[in-house]
Amino acid sequence: MDTAIRRQTIADLLRRTARRLPGKTAIVCGDTCWTFAEFDALVDRVAGGLAGMGVGHATRVGVLARNSHGFAALRFALARLGAVLVPINFMLKADEVAYILHHAQVQTLATDSGLADLARNAAVRDTAVRQFIWLPSEDPSEPAAGMASFYDLAATAVAPPATPQLASTDLAQIVYTSGTESMPKGAMLTHDAIISQYASCAVDASIATGDVMLHALPLYHCAQLDVFFGPCVYVGATSIITAKPTPDNLLPLLARHGITSFFAPPTVWIALLRSPLFDTTDLSVLRKGYYGASIMPVEVLRELARRLSDVGFWNLYGQTEIAPLATMLGPDDQLRKPGSCGRAVLNVETRVVDDAMNDVAPGQVGEIVHRSPHLMLGYF
Repeated sequence: MDTAIRRQTIADLLRRTARRLPGKTAIVCGDTCWTFAEFDALVDRVAGGLAGMGVGHATRVGVLARNSHGFAALRFALARLGAVLVPINFMLKADEVAYILHHAQVQTLATDSGLADLARNAAVRDTAVRQFIWLPSEDPSEPAAGMASFYDLAATAVAPPATPQLASTDLAQIVYTSGTESMPKGAMLTHDAIISQYASCAVDASIATGDVMLHALPLYHCAQLDVFFGPCVYVGATSIITAKPTPDNLLPLLARHGITSFFAPPTVWIALLRSPLFDTTDLSVLRKGYYGASIMPVEVLRELARRLSDVGFWNLYGQTEIAPLATMLGPDDQLRKPGSCGRAVLNVETRVVDDAMNDVAPGQVGEIVHRSPHLMLGYF
């Protein structure tokens, strides 16, 4: 049987959503607004432009950029070609970025105007990078000299080449995660692993077509990219993208766009509560609040329940190696089980075990282990 008949890749999800909901707003970032049909067509054009640069199946492409519509489009254009996304933390120093570029053998690096100098400084430090792509930012910016422009790629009339060899089990991305005892390690995640994780997010975190979600935490991190942005495209929710997770930016955006769904670590939620704008901002349509990375203090949970009484909260826990969602503590358990990371999500089995892989009793210390189709292939 032709494997393309049963193919399910990240890029296929966008195409299918665009067929179902062509006129629905998909992406809003700054002054840019795309419907799903426009987003899908743009991704095709960008993929065609990338192919003209030599990017193709299994090519590893680094992205060192802040959140933007350009980042969003590039993510799906790479998937459409079967290329491998290597997102890079923009808070790293040049030598740290260079380590990832060298280790992953990245030859094409995408960046934005604000990070172009860092990208160039890193690329010259014993890496294989030979070409750059400039991405637009949330705010208007000028293309960086000597880089292929996103807008030029998007203007191509050449359709992306067919990729009959592309399969659901192909590598979609390598996400680097810092260990406590070694250099960063590249977790290899396939299309089907990520999509299995999307399904768990949609079911257990209640991500739905009617959501209008604000994406403010960095897309280079698998939490914002794959727990929220990817599932939003999968189900056809509207994504509002910003690169500035500060109260002065977030609160006006929450009100202006009628945001119904928002993820942030506890530090950002606390900053919103302490902002003088909080009590004068219309948050009446906000219904879903998500947090992760650390436990929310119980007193803050109580304050959120009091000041955002119509919002349900979810605590999401996981790790890069599992794409990354593993367990979830839902709205009904926030105050009943404070401090807990909840139960395993739809497509995950989670245990806490001793050195002999026996389950430990409640209250005993053990090692967390998972079995799941979300899991990485291994470290690159």
